[in-house]
Amino acid sequence: MINSKRNKTEKQHIMLMGLWLVLILILLLAVSAYGDDMRAASKKARAEYAAALAEDRESKERILKDRASVEKEIARMEAEVKKLNFDIEVIQDEFKKLREKEIKLTHQQSDDEMGMRELSGTVRVVARDLETILRQSQLTARFPERLNPLKPILNKDRFPGIDDFKIITDLFFQEMALSGEVVIRKGSFVDRSGMEQTGDILTIGKFTAAYTTGNETGFLRYSENSHQLFALSALPSWSIRRNLKKYTHGKTEDVILDFSGGAALRQITHKSTLIDQVKNGGPIVWPILAIGLFALIIAGERIIFLKGVHANTDRVMGKVNKLALEGKWKECDDIAKDKKGRPVYNVLKAGLGARAEERETLESVLQEAILKELPRLERFLPILNIMGAIAPLLGLLGTVTGMISTFHVITLYGTGDPRMMSGGISEALVTTMLGLAMAIPIMLMHTFLSRRVEHIVGDMEEKAVGLSNIIHREITFIE
Repeated sequence: MINSKRNKTEKQHIMLMGLWLVLILILLLAVSAYGDDMRAASKKARAEYAAALAEDRESKERILKDRASVEKEIARMEAEVKKLNFDIEVIQDEFKKLREKEIKLTHQQSDDEMGMRELSGTVRVVARDLETILRQSQLTARFPERLNPLKPILNKDRFPGIDDFKIITDLFFQEMALSGEVVIRKGSFVDRSGMEQTGDILTIGKFTAAYTTGNETGFLRYSENSHQLFALSALPSWSIRRNLKKYTHGKTEDVILDFSGGAALRQITHKSTLIDQVKNGGPIVWPILAIGLFALIIAGERIIFLKGVHANTDRVMGKVNKLALEGKWKECDDIAKDKKGRPVYNVLKAGLGARAEERETLESVLQEAILKELPRLERFLPILNIMGAIAPLLGLLGTVTGMISTFHVITLYGTGDPRMMSGGISEALVTTMLGLAMAIPIMLMHTFLSRRVEHIVGDMEEKAVGLSNIIHREITFIE
């Protein structure tokens, strides 16, 4: 495209020069007045024209030569540009591959670092769990130095190595091996008085430890803080001590074990009494206990009273009926007047006072006298019934308040430590237990006393009917 523009420009330049020459020639011919001058001017013009054409040809040849040189240079530069573009593509491909490799290596490095951190964290977690196991194991009382190798492994600034793995593995296998051993050895422990003492220590794996001295045998508990064995503050029962002595001296192959990790042994020194349970029941316990006390007093008074009434009914009314059969009415009146205010005497007095009346009237008088004495016989029984119904309701109220307290503790502190919730749960269970424990005997006593009253009333009615029959048979006989 550049060469074609150059050629066009050169042609235009040549044509312009030719036109200028023609115009000059015409001017010379027009101006010249004379022919010689015209010929001389024409000749000169032709010579100049020829020179101009020659110069034009030289210029054209020079331009063509320059054009070839330029085209050659352009071709060389295009080839160089093409080569450079190819090199750029190659470099870009190489850069892209290197970039992808860099990203891949970065991800691999990140994964490797994450894996190393996870490995290091896992090793430290295992070491921490192993430390907890060893601290809680009573076998550490024999080998307290085995905790020392774990301290460097637990350091967060240190990366664990193969030697650390070997240490952890060896300690695990050591704990497993020692857990299956039964050892009797001479050793020191803290006795029940708080003094350090030496004796025969029986270690059954990691489950149970016991001691035997010259005059005492008991169980030992392990302290995680001091890595020492302490004698339980209370001795086990005689049969358990006898079993431990026989096993220590090789006289028996059976021995008592505590597979609960010390929980069963702690019950020896932490037996909960009824007073402790009452204290754990909260304020609702006291109304329940008061109801039980009042119910006991009422039941005792009613039993004594009804027992006396029942004995007097059988004895007195039987005696009166016997005297009535003999016609000794004065003696009957004397018996009824001896003790006033008692139910059986009041009924006898009413019946004897109306013995002159007709049979229907006499029976009505006796029935009325019995009905008058019925409130005295049933006194306090409705209160006893109400107490029997209130006691379990109070227990249920204590259960609700205990659960409210438990949920309040959960709201404040969460469920991480169950011992923080034990107060509310204990209050809920103790009040329910005491409420039922009071309600059941109260209801049974109410039922018993009600049946007792019914039996006494039945005996009175039976004896009253007998007295009525005797009175009217005696009146008929007289008539």
